[in-house]
Amino acid sequence: MIGITITPIYAALLGLILLILSVRIVVVVRAKGELNFGDGGNPEFTAILRGQGNFIEYVPLILILIAFAEAGGTSGTWIHAMGGGLVLGRILHPLGLSAESGANPFRFVGAILTWVVLLAASIIVLLDSVG
Repeated sequence: MIGITITPIYAALLGLILLILSVRIVVVVRAKGELNFGDGGNPEFTAILRGQGNFIEYVPLILILIAFAEAGGTSGTWIHAMGGGLVLGRILHPLGLSAESGANPFRFVGAILTWVVLLAASIIVLLDSVG
């Protein structure tokens, strides 16, 4: 097994993104909206909450898969591509959620990037595990 040295960079960047998403909830949703729980039926608040929730639903597993791929010897180029794609996707997705309702290219591209990284990392780890 090879050491994991690249994935922590992306984990740290994604941690900072999560912090920003979380601060938005505290400042925008909780303080300005005077809400202690939920979204109060406000679509803007719902979008902000879902941006953070969606991040939390995807990022941990994908980071674990990327770390497994790196530990299994996947090239640094692939690890950077997956990590960079995940970071970009997780920046674009909440930007799209915060925009006007309806189809939004940021949300779409953010979701697709996240899914592509999830698929790539899953396939790489599966191939490493059975091969």
